[in-house]
Amino acid sequence: MIITSAANERVKAIRKLQERKARQESGLFYVEGLRLVGEASQSGAPIDTMIYAPDLLSSDFGRQVLVEQEAAGVEILEVGADLFRRMAMKDNPQGIAAVVRQKWVSLSAVKPQAGQSWVALDSVADPGNLGTILRTHDAVGGVGVILLDQSTDPYDPSSVRASMGALFAQQLVKCSLAEFTEWKAQTGVALIGTSGAAEQDYHAYRYPSPLVVLMGSERQGLLPEHLALCDEVVSIPMRAGGSDSLNLAVAAAVVLYEIHNQRREK
Repeated sequence: MIITSAANERVKAIRKLQERKARQESGLFYVEGLRLVGEASQSGAPIDTMIYAPDLLSSDFGRQVLVEQEAAGVEILEVGADLFRRMAMKDNPQGIAAVVRQKWVSLSAVKPQAGQSWVALDSVADPGNLGTILRTHDAVGGVGVILLDQSTDPYDPSSVRASMGALFAQQLVKCSLAEFTEWKAQTGVALIGTSGAAEQDYHAYRYPSPLVVLMGSERQGLLPEHLALCDEVVSIPMRAGGSDSLNLAVAAAVVLYEIHNQRREK
């Protein structure tokens, strides 16, 4: 039976996943489009429900994903094209979406091994920045991201889109600064902070392994209590000009690729 009404209770619940409160209460999030739904399926993400519009879904790959997920026991919701467009979060939807269960790792289970890198973010506010950092960290072989205190939701639709599927490959942790401080003391992992005021040039520093790169919020950067935890703090030099800082995701990419390149040289 094709669902055509936006008043349908299942449809209303799915649309609510655009709100952080609904995602937190349900432990679910919404994924849309061939690439992201395909990544979720191929990575073995815990898919709860598949949604598709027969009149919009023209991809053989997308139809194969539906067949595989249905065979695995996943519920399939068939909706009308007009309703799917109303549910979609971007223009020209491809007719396939999924509701996926969130996956979190406890901080106590994180035991960094030689060669591994993690990123810790304090109070990152922009979900697009977070998704981009997830994508970059995955590209350099990083393991996961630790979100401190009031950081934005990695399962926000903007973060999901910006991650381009890396969300399904990266381990995600959320914790308080106090928990993070205790964990660092117990593991002894090297913690490298970033700050525009640091004297150590990010390019000249030789990064230890394993390590965690700690970065602050877009507005304030790292606070004194975060800097006090760091074994070293590095800066990215900038020429004098109109800009006095880099976008958080760009700064993360610069540092992460420096670490990646140093490891490639060994």
